[in-house]
Amino acid sequence: MSISSNSNILEIEGDKFYELNPPFNFAGLEPRYSKFRNSWAVIVPVPYDATTTFQAGTRNGPPQIIQASQQLELYDEETDTEVFRKGICTLSPILPDVTSPENMVKKVQKVISWIKKEGKFPVLLGGEHLVAVGSIKGVNESDDFTIIHFDAHADLRESYQGSRFSNACVMRLVADLDFVSVGVRSLSREEHLFMKEEKIHCVYARDVVENRDYALKRVLESAGKKTYLTIDLDVLDPSVMPSVGTPEPGGISWWDLLYFLRAICRESRVIGFDVVELLPQPGNIAPDFLAAKLVYKILSYVAYYLDKKSNL
Repeated sequence: MSISSNSNILEIEGDKFYELNPPFNFAGLEPRYSKFRNSWAVIVPVPYDATTTFQAGTRNGPPQIIQASQQLELYDEETDTEVFRKGICTLSPILPDVTSPENMVKKVQKVISWIKKEGKFPVLLGGEHLVAVGSIKGVNESDDFTIIHFDAHADLRESYQGSRFSNACVMRLVADLDFVSVGVRSLSREEHLFMKEEKIHCVYARDVVENRDYALKRVLESAGKKTYLTIDLDVLDPSVMPSVGTPEPGGISWWDLLYFLRAICRESRVIGFDVVELLPQPGNIAPDFLAAKLVYKILSYVAYYLDKKSNL
């Protein structure tokens, strides 16, 4: 694995990736803030949706998030920071591996593992939720951590439509790791029983609505010193985020999600995250902008609290 002498080409075990320049990179950052060598964070787009179970089209999510991000204000008033100044590199997309979903997961894992070993902070943009398994396994090669899983669905099926590698099985594929699910409001009886048998922590969406502070306390009690965030956008209520493949009524609000994320970043060291399952709707760009804003907010929170902890 190496960085090519060509200034914008990265070679990862034979696969070549490009550092995207404006206007094609996240937030449209100029090269001094988006070169891989100088960047703190690395955005990895993964336009893949081969195992979607209802509506296809999440493959179009990553480019739409990046396009919407170019309209962001890069000052975050909540943290009084401009996190882009730490450097945010955007790689060219990980192209789909059509041989099998399992091989696609391995391909993502290889790239995320390399990014972590280079000392960068990885951010994966899906695509369907299955690609998050590759990201989780990639960071797992170098860190001991807890996964915090934001989702409308439990994603704990042992298999779906004859395959273990499905977006309905995401958390089952990483069930050997510690995790807590937040915002769930749709699951099968088998998934419910698996949760009980394995003592998996779950904070349901109704728990957040009924008592947000107590729900947050339960999440923080389950979190470790280091955490990885996996965020399926359908955790949000469809009135806020309609552009997902499998919308579920009764989700959490934008402000609830930020309330949880800020507290997690304050209390734990976040080592990477993904935002997945945007299914863009023609003529409705608000959800695309929400997803882009969410990515930037999390980066702002993570960097802000890392800096505060390092100055203690």
